[in-house]
Amino acid sequence: MANVLRNSAKFGFSGVLSQLSIHSRHGRECVSPCFSLQQRNNSTSPKIKVDLDSSTGVAVLRMQSPPVNSLSLDFLTEFCINLEKLEMDRSCRGLIITSTLSKVFSAGLDIMEMYGKSPERCGEFWKAVQEMWLKLYGSNMATIAAINGSSPAGGCLMSIGCDYRIMVDNPRYSIGLNETQLGIVAPFWFKDTLVNTVGNRAAELSLELGLLYSAPDALKIGLVDQLVPEDQVLSTAQDTMSKWLAVPDHARQITKSMMRKQTIDKLLSNREADITNFVSFITKDSIQRSLRMYLEMLKSRKA
Repeated sequence: MANVLRNSAKFGFSGVLSQLSIHSRHGRECVSPCFSLQQRNNSTSPKIKVDLDSSTGVAVLRMQSPPVNSLSLDFLTEFCINLEKLEMDRSCRGLIITSTLSKVFSAGLDIMEMYGKSPERCGEFWKAVQEMWLKLYGSNMATIAAINGSSPAGGCLMSIGCDYRIMVDNPRYSIGLNETQLGIVAPFWFKDTLVNTVGNRAAELSLELGLLYSAPDALKIGLVDQLVPEDQVLSTAQDTMSKWLAVPDHARQITKSMMRKQTIDKLLSNREADITNFVSFITKDSIQRSLRMYLEMLKSRKA
């Protein structure tokens, strides 16, 4: 499998397999894979819960899709719908994103969205991943990620799509874009977002080595902005949000657009090609065989 995935690097995609696991190396928290067939969450209950405080103009979006908030098509669709509703609500000025699950913010993209699916379905899924990033990275709201657990790959992308990141001060939790560890390459818009967050050199080391950073190390390179005790993540995010909302909205929004527009426009102008390339890659027989082998291995572990 490793050789097959290594050959996929030329396609320039990320995340498609990065949710395979949250590594337990170096004593970091290990979370069950989000695509385990036995643990797959097929519930029709809402995967997103939003509470808007009209007195403060701050919404808290809680991801609640066990076991690990994997980014499935249904999850991404629900996430984007809620984000769009808040964006259109003029009373909402700030958004805090967090998780109701212990030990995990989001483990990233859902592998089951890429295994045994038609090209049309795979394209729909990748477009939803793009849409999540476009809506979040370009949001007019002030956005804060309250990261209450590990956040690899797609979970990291969601976190760095926000304006500010507060993470639990626990070295067992990790965050990062770890795609190359699986022989694949972060797409350009993942890469650009990381460069905008931590700078070119730190991003280069992070992406080439597929690093997952412990919370303290993530703070050192600027991948997160603040570490706090676990029971203070949400309250700190709410206190921090008040500082962001003290700035006049129009000035903050225009400045944010100025900083991020080039990155957003780059994906918008290459969006269809990005989808086509992803579908071409993920539907290859060799990749599908590799995915099946990996899923079978997971099933045997659970037996």
